[in-house]
Amino acid sequence: MEREDIARQYKWNTKDIFVNDSAWEKLFIQIEKKINFSQFVGQLNTEENIAKFLQQQEEFLLQLERLYLYAHLKHDEDTKVAKYIAMQSKAMSLYVRYSTETAFVLPELLSLPLEKLEELQHSHLCKDYDYFFKQLIAQKAYLLPAEQEKILAMTGEVFNQFKNIFSMIDNADMQFGEVENIPLSHASYSKIMHGTDRELRKKAFQKYYACYMQRANTIAATYYGNVQKNVFITKVRGYEHCLQKALIAEDVAEIVYDNLIASVHESLVDMYDYIKFRKSALHLKEMHFYDIYTPIVATLEKNIPYEDGYKIVKNGLKALGEDYLQILDEAYHNGWIDVYESKGKRSGAYSSGIYNIHPYVLLNYNNTVNDVFTVAHEMGHAIHTYYANQSQCYAKADYRIFVAEVASTVNEVLLLKHMLKTSTDKEELKYYYNYYLDMMRGTLFRQTLFAEFEVFAHTQVQAGIPLTVESMNAYYLTLNKNYYGDSIVYDDEIAYEWARIPHFYNAFYVYKYATGIISAISIVDKILKEGESAVVAYKNFLRAGGSDSPVELLKIVGIDLTQKQAFETAMHEFKNTLEKLKEV
Repeated sequence: MEREDIARQYKWNTKDIFVNDSAWEKLFIQIEKKINFSQFVGQLNTEENIAKFLQQQEEFLLQLERLYLYAHLKHDEDTKVAKYIAMQSKAMSLYVRYSTETAFVLPELLSLPLEKLEELQHSHLCKDYDYFFKQLIAQKAYLLPAEQEKILAMTGEVFNQFKNIFSMIDNADMQFGEVENIPLSHASYSKIMHGTDRELRKKAFQKYYACYMQRANTIAATYYGNVQKNVFITKVRGYEHCLQKALIAEDVAEIVYDNLIASVHESLVDMYDYIKFRKSALHLKEMHFYDIYTPIVATLEKNIPYEDGYKIVKNGLKALGEDYLQILDEAYHNGWIDVYESKGKRSGAYSSGIYNIHPYVLLNYNNTVNDVFTVAHEMGHAIHTYYANQSQCYAKADYRIFVAEVASTVNEVLLLKHMLKTSTDKEELKYYYNYYLDMMRGTLFRQTLFAEFEVFAHTQVQAGIPLTVESMNAYYLTLNKNYYGDSIVYDDEIAYEWARIPHFYNAFYVYKYATGIISAISIVDKILKEGESAVVAYKNFLRAGGSDSPVELLKIVGIDLTQKQAFETAMHEFKNTLEKLKEV
């Protein structure tokens, strides 16, 4: 379908950012001339100068973000249009220049005496940045002398090469060939694994992993280098270990990570039960890892037009109150959402938003049940952004990845609960219970397995023990056996799965997916049991944006990840859902 064939009400309205491309070009020229913060070099030592810098930086970034958002959205409407490829590139170049111009800021601020940073945290002139200064105070203990900081900063481009090398291997050099005349790629592999043709799944699994097995030594050396880099920075800065460094940067206590792994371990018996049930439901003599993604019931062959799908989402989210539904209406009627696939349009779905502009949502809606859940998911992100931007100043509106997936998953879980409550068809009920279990398996259990592997890798290297294909395979295979039990065959290929996980090059990132779904499940449990008081608390959490640490923000809605209760609620949900599926 060509974009011009799609009715206007199904397209996002980029005129809310710029009325046309000429207006974009005009602002680009204006702010290109304003990338000059040199007058602040060496001057960030008084409250007045720091406040002036923060104000000038904020005014600049508000305009730069508008430029980037517009170019980004226009580019994604049709990724082949050279004009918008160039505009997006120009906007990114401004970001690079801005980063270069302001590289002096953090070192100068961190070099201030602790007492001065504490004064700034409570300063009236810098009141919007109190949490920013709180974070700087936490980082100050790990600051190096100026010359050493300069040298360390110069290593950044070199150190990033490990991630770049893996990306080139994984996305450019890896040639998976074909399986039964289907070109094998990351995307087609995922689709095949979720399909019903078992022989095709087996062939794709073996061929896909064969490529990683052939390149395992190169990938192992690349990952080992990446972990060595992390260990080096950890030691140089004086952190006890790499996990501590990562969590301090996120303002998250280590007990959260420990609670996650411990709670999952305590519930692995329920995962074993699910794998055993899945094997039985699929009528398999042997359960393999290429059987773990295919639905245990047939995909619902429902044709759900967008209008109907959106109504289903609204009905599923009624528990969040009238004001939440009004924002959903605002998004539906006023150009927030780009609905349908068209020639050249970016695939997938996302929500994107900046301060002072309503969020935008990209969909590729195709009338399926999964598309309805995608609407709920992306609108969760969008309305989180909307509430935060409406309630917080610019410096505190943007929230961390740690809490980003909470709002989207709350919407998905609420919608699932609605579907389960209103459906009377047994096959539908089975489908939704299976959907929910696989969501928890993939986002909660699997990401925690990854999180454990990362601890192993970094602990080994910090102890001076090299990472090899053999050592990583052995540990990764042991983890899988611990997580999935005796009802599945451990194909040789699964020991190599660590070799294909790009998130491992952004250390200690994946655990946030698990804590996100745990938090969301606990929030929905409170909303459905406690009603209005829990809804009010949840909206206060959304409105809080990035005004405090993720753990403190979740306490607003009664979720304390430093305690076991939130984790236990999610683990019970997995067990309870499996029992209900067995009863259908």
